[in-house]
Amino acid sequence: MQTAANILVGLVAALHAYILVLEMFLWERKPGRKLSGFDASMAKATAPLAANQGLYNGFLAAGLVWGLIAADPTGYRVQVFFLSCVVVAGLYGAATANRRILFAQALPGAIALAAVLAAG
Repeated sequence: MQTAANILVGLVAALHAYILVLEMFLWERKPGRKLSGFDASMAKATAPLAANQGLYNGFLAAGLVWGLIAADPTGYRVQVFFLSCVVVAGLYGAATANRRILFAQALPGAIALAAVLAAG
């Protein structure tokens, strides 16, 4: 069960690293504009906000990686904390920005959190 939990945590970390790249570096290009649905002028106007969001996603990814490499009990606690942050951020984003965030962020985080708790 621990291996499955670690794989899920790694996948959530990779997802947030990917979101970092989209929001910080590709926001005004085709992949970022496809994600946001913005035209070129709106993407340019919102790029600083997206970069800020991307940075926060990078912090989530870094925290999850830290949780994977830290020895227990610290690693376990760090994973639980950062996965909880992912779930809360996903729920908030779904409620305030776009319902798709519930499935793209909160659900993977919740599944990984459940696996970590079950393995712990």
